[in-house]
Formats: sequence, C-alpha cells, structure tokens
Amino acid sequence: MIRFGTALLAAFCCLAAPAMAQTKATALQPQFDAIDRQFEAFQRDTPTPGLVYGIVAEGKLVHVRGFGVQELTARRPVTPDTLFRIASMTKAFTALSILSLRDAGKLSLDDLAEKYVPEMRGWKYPTTDSPRIRIRDLLSHVAGFVTDDPWGDRQTPMPEAEFTKLLQTGVPFSRVPDTAHEYSNFGYALLGHIIANVSGMPYRSYVERTILKPLGMTSSGFEVGEWPIERRAIGYRFENGAWQEEPTMHHGAFGPMGGLQVSARDYGKWIAFLLSAWPPRDGPDTGPVKRATVRELTQGLNFVRMTPRYGATARTGCMQGTAYGKGLRVSQDCELGMMLHHGGGYPGYGSHMLLVPEAGVGIFVFTNRTYTGASGTAWDAMFGLDKAGALTFAEAPVTPDLAAALDTARAIYAAGEVTTAQSSLAMNFLMDRSAEGWRSDLAALHAQLGACTAKAEPPHPTGRLSGAFRWRCDKGMLDGTILLAPTSPVTIQSLKFTPVPAAKP
Repeated sequence: MIRFGTALLAAFCCLAAPAMAQTKATALQPQFDAIDRQFEAFQRDTPTPGLVYGIVAEGKLVHVRGFGVQELTARRPVTPDTLFRIASMTKAFTALSILSLRDAGKLSLDDLAEKYVPEMRGWKYPTTDSPRIRIRDLLSHVAGFVTDDPWGDRQTPMPEAEFTKLLQTGVPFSRVPDTAHEYSNFGYALLGHIIANVSGMPYRSYVERTILKPLGMTSSGFEVGEWPIERRAIGYRFENGAWQEEPTMHHGAFGPMGGLQVSARDYGKWIAFLLSAWPPRDGPDTGPVKRATVRELTQGLNFVRMTPRYGATARTGCMQGTAYGKGLRVSQDCELGMMLHHGGGYPGYGSHMLLVPEAGVGIFVFTNRTYTGASGTAWDAMFGLDKAGALTFAEAPVTPDLAAALDTARAIYAAGEVTTAQSSLAMNFLMDRSAEGWRSDLAALHAQLGACTAKAEPPHPTGRLSGAFRWRCDKGMLDGTILLAPTSPVTIQSLKFTPVPAAKP
C-alpha cells in the first residue's frame, strides 16, 4: 500500500516490510502491556469509575482489559462482559440498517425523507430555493438541522407519539440543506423513524434482527432494563466534588442516535465485521450485510475539513482531511491512510472507536463517566502500534496486466529505445514525448546508472492498472511509476523514471 499523502519515492524506504509467517495478533501482542498502562492511567487520572477497551484483528477480539468498577456502591469490577451504553457509536448501526433496506429495494438514498415521514411534507424550509431533505442528507448530517449535543442526548426516551407531534409542528433550520455539515442527533432519530415505517417493525426490532442477532451480539440491545443490574455499568457525572449517578434513560424515539448498550465482547464482533469488508475481494459474502455495503459507510457528501489528530500526535503529526460518511467519520492520514472513527458522548457514558481498515486493526473504549470517551488514548495506542512496526498494511495485487507492463518498461530501459515496444504503448505516449526525446532521456539514465539487471524490489501497485517500482542498477537505483490506459488490450499511457544515484562513501 502506498499510504495517503506519501510521495512515491518515499514508498520504498518508509513502508514496513510485511510480517513473515506472523499473524497480526502475534505482531500486536508485545504492545499490549504498554497499551494497558495507557488506558489504566487514563481511568485513574481522569478519573472515571470504570473503563474497558479492546483491540480487534484477524476477525476477532485479540485483547480486552477492564479497569475500575461498574458502579460505586457494590464496586463490581469492570469485565469484558460489563454492559455500557455507547451513545453516538449507535449511529453506524442505524446507517447500516438504512443501507440494508436500500439493498432490499425498499428505499433509495435519494428518496425524499418525507416519502416515508409524511409529517415532514408541510415543513417550511429556510429559503424558497432550499432542496428538500433526502435520506442521504440525514445519513451525512447535511440536512440543515442545528447541532443538538447535548439536547439530543436527553431525548432518548421520547415516546413515539411525542416525536410524531414534534414532526408535525416542524423544526427550525440552522442552514439551507446540502450547504454544510452540521451534526444532528435529531436527523438520526428521523432515520430510525424511516427504518420503522419502511420495515413495518419497531426500529430496535429491525436492528436486532438484521445486525445484532446474525453477528451473535446476544448481550446487546436498546432497553437497558432488560439486563440485570449486576451486569450493567452505571453512568456517573462528577459535579461539585462528588460523583452523581445519571438517570437511566429508557429506549424511545431518539434511541437510533445513541441508545445502544453493548459489552466489549459483543462490540468486538461488530468491529470485526466492519473490518472484514476490506480489502475488496472475490469469495463468499457471508455477513448480514454485503461487504460493499459496509464500505459505503465511508462515503459522505464531501464537506471535507482539515482537522488535527486526537491524542498526543496532534502536536507533531500531520493534519487530516476529515468528512462524515454514514454513521462514521472518515479521515485520511499521511501515515495510516484511511481512518474510520466515531465518539460517543452521553449522560453517564463516553466511548470511542477507531479503525484502520487497510491494516485490519480496530481499537474501541467505553467508560461510565459523562462525555469521557478516552479518544486521545485510543489514537495514541493506534499510532504507538504503527511506530512499533506492529501494523502491516495490505498491498493491492500485481495484476497480470500490470506485471506485463512492468516487463515492458524494463525492456524499454534495457534497449534504450521506446519504439521497440510501440505495440504496448497507448496512442498518447509518443505524442506526449517523442521517440527522440525518450532516446535522449534513456541514454542519460544509462550514463548515470548503468544497467539495471539486479533483482528488483517488489513493485507497489497503486491500483489494478498503476504502480510504483524500484530497480537496482550498477551505479544506484531507478525509481519509476507506470500508468496503464483503459484499453483492451491494456497499453501504457505514462511511464516515468527517476534516478537515485548511489550514495557516496
């Protein structure tokens, strides 16, 4: 993998070598003690009554640890089976449920929301030229609603009848739809309403039937009172120098935005399922929702912002391009590539999840203190794994077409002439640089580097029809990139060589 934002020439010196005969879990394991200490320090120093975190790789929860207590009376310790509310990390379940209904042909993301929520039809929009709200606008928080943290959190138990009345009255808009991203819990409550109306069953029943049960998440659900108190992490806030227990909110109309309760063991199954969507591949698609559909969670409406990382590397690391997909935030990082993440802030709880799909690793953390999600610690742990060389990134395959084109590129260099391979060149190739010009360039490269007959390093595909390569030569190395044309048979539309002279003694 050539990581996002990394120059092609740097690919060969900075990419970690693939672990040989070593599983991801084996590579990660030496770092677990250090990460345990990071989360233990967070739980102690923040402080928060209890915390549990997990690391997922190779389709399973490879490490999980709990610190502190579930509640402050009997002081039961936090375990991997302790139940926490995960707040807005619920939104990805809601988004995937909408996409599953789309896959079933029951709705389109471009449908107007009012098609399934008739109470919206009489709403007054901010301007006469405002577009009416689509389902995809709700998924990506661009429907024009005001940011409603923390108001939305307290609406979880709102009865459906009261929510319907609110919809009939209409809501004020913060901005014209489709002009900017603005996070809205109310928008995800609307999505839950759409899921219920389209599926013909309560929202929670649809999520349980479509996602939770097929994944074996038997300890997860929306009505927290259905589980014994001995299993639950009680939520607290710290106020006036003392711990105050937050009231337990029952499931209601706003549950789709943040009401799910899970254990670490269960949530590890969810993270493993999300990660299983990468890389795209042939073979059976056995999940409750298709892999391609899971990957759609990363697709938003392109209101990209430059944001710092969470955690300690925010001070020294690069800025990221970040947008909201569907129930997940998507950041492109100069070192780790695509990162999927979302926090959860809720009365009595805080949580965070972070995935690096191209490395196949995820980290999540739950706490039972209001809005205390340990996001920085989760990010520090992930970047620590990368710094230790414990993350290995998937390479795109070298396709037969790309391999043949690389052989042609080597033959061109050896001959010092492009016309010998003219049948393999796209029609633009010699229009962009004449055969005489190529002959002169290749002669100069030969004079500087000599023959490039030593064993080459493995090429780094950047796609099925493009890649970067490095060849070892008599007097240095030759770096290059190759880009094939969309023709049948494929031809070379671009070939670039960059000399890397041998280092002086």
